[in-house]
Amino acid sequence: MTALRLAAALTLHTTLAFTAPRLASTMGRSSTAQAALAALDQELEAWAASYGGVAKSIPAGSSGWASFRKVTVKDPPKSDDGKEVAFFVKSSSRSNEEMFYGEALGLQAMYECSKGGEDALRIPKVYHSGDYSTGGGSFLIMEYLNLAGRSDDRALGKAMARMHLAPATAEAGNPDKAFGFPVDNTIGGTPQPNPWTKPNSGTQEWIEFFRDHRIGHQLDLAGDSYCSNLWNNDIAPRLHLLFEDLTGEKEIKPSLLHGDLWSGNIGSADGKPSIFDPAVYWGHHEAEWGMQWCAYYGRDFWEGYRSLIPQDEGFETRELLYDAYHQLNHYNLFGGGYLSTAKSDLNNIKYTLDSMERCAR
Repeated sequence: MTALRLAAALTLHTTLAFTAPRLASTMGRSSTAQAALAALDQELEAWAASYGGVAKSIPAGSSGWASFRKVTVKDPPKSDDGKEVAFFVKSSSRSNEEMFYGEALGLQAMYECSKGGEDALRIPKVYHSGDYSTGGGSFLIMEYLNLAGRSDDRALGKAMARMHLAPATAEAGNPDKAFGFPVDNTIGGTPQPNPWTKPNSGTQEWIEFFRDHRIGHQLDLAGDSYCSNLWNNDIAPRLHLLFEDLTGEKEIKPSLLHGDLWSGNIGSADGKPSIFDPAVYWGHHEAEWGMQWCAYYGRDFWEGYRSLIPQDEGFETRELLYDAYHQLNHYNLFGGGYLSTAKSDLNNIKYTLDSMERCAR
C-alpha cells in the first residue's frame, strides 16, 4: 500500500522534541536511525549517479513501518508531460520483498494502464525498488506528485473507465490475460491472496476466483458460522446464476482494479484525478465499486464512467456481492456492525437466487 498522502501532507510533519531526561533512553535508537539514514543516502547516491547525483534530500514524514523523503537530482528525467521529475522515496528496515515489491508492481500496473490521453489517471511512475546492497533494509523510488484534494468527479469516472478498459499485457504484468496478480498483497491489514487463474480467463474463472479467494477467504478469517453456512450451502453453488448475462460478447475480461477505492484514496495531481494506496489485482470491473458506500460517487462520476462502460444487466445484485467482500474485510479489521451488513448482503443475494430459481421452473 502506498503512502503518497503522507507526502502531500509534508507541511504537517511534526518534529518530536525530546527533553533531557528522555535523551539518554533514545540515544541507542538515534544511532540506529542515523545508521539507517547513512545507508539510504549511500543507496540514493549510487542510484542517482546516472542523473548526475543527488541534489537535495528532504525528510517527508514517516509511519510505523517506513520513512519518506523527497529527493531531487542534478540532471532530472522528464515526466510524460515534459516536466522535471522529483522523487518520493520510501525506506524500511525490512526486505524489499516484504515491504515494497508488491506495491511497486501495483503502481507499475496502474501506470501502464493509465498512460496516454488527457482523460487518464495521474499515477506515479516507479523508478526503482530493491534491498540495500549492504543488507538491513530496502527502499522504493517513485515519481513525486503534488497531491491535492478530489476535484472533477466526471473526469475521475472517465479515467477509471480508461484504466478498466486497458488490455491485459506483459507490460502491465498480465501477459496471460488471467485474473489475479503476480504477488499476494493486503487490503488494509488483511492478507489478500491473488493466485493466477488459467490463461485467457473469462466469466467462469472469475466466479471461481471470487468465490474462493475473495468471499471464501474473508469468511474463513471471520469465523462466523451463520455467514459461512449461508455462503457455502445457499449461495456459492448457485453463484453462476448472477453472471448468466455475462457470456459471449459480454464475457468478463480481466480489468486492472485499484481494489480499495474509497474517498480517502482519491485525490488529484497536476489537474488530473489520481488514486493511491491500492490493493491491486486483475478482476471484474464491477468489483471496483464494492467500497462505494464510503466513496460517495455521484451522478457526475457515473456519467463519466458509463460514457465508456455501460451498466450490465444484473449489476444491482452483483453489487451486493462485491459489497459483502468489503464489509467482511472491515469486520475482520475492525469488528463491530460490519458483520451485520455482510449478513444482510448475503441474505438478499440468497433471496434473489431463490427467486431466479422459482422463475426458471
